[in-house]
Amino acid sequence: MKKVNMTSFYIIGVSVRTTNEEMKAATDIPELWNRFMTQQLQEVIPNKVDETLYAVYTNYEKDHTRPYDTVVGCAVTSLDNIPEGMVGITISAGEYMSFVSKGDLTQGAVYNTWLDIWNTPLERTYKTDFERYGEAAKNPTDAEVEIFVGVMK
Repeated sequence: MKKVNMTSFYIIGVSVRTTNEEMKAATDIPELWNRFMTQQLQEVIPNKVDETLYAVYTNYEKDHTRPYDTVVGCAVTSLDNIPEGMVGITISAGEYMSFVSKGDLTQGAVYNTWLDIWNTPLERTYKTDFERYGEAAKNPTDAEVEIFVGVMK
């Protein structure tokens, strides 16, 4: 875990409102990923920066125990042309704690890292948190995913 200062950037993707209550997110988020991948939505996102995928957690009602939005998509150069059925969001500039999740994505590697994060004493902003699935995440059974959690300065 290390602190990093991020500049703002844009994401276009698909979203769902979910919550960690009663394990609802454990169903909603995989369904969102499945929709994104099976419908090949990455291909219709305009102005992509690269092929990196993002899962963004934002619009928290209070904290990670209350409802929030999850967006799966790609970084883009602008939010000028958002395809129908998709959303555009801004990742806020600021301080983030960076974590690396390693292992089998199909066996909950990222979720297990989030369990650790939830039990780490951080002064979180609960504005924007995100996962970045770059080149090291291409093999889902032996992946590395970067997780960025917004924290107070």
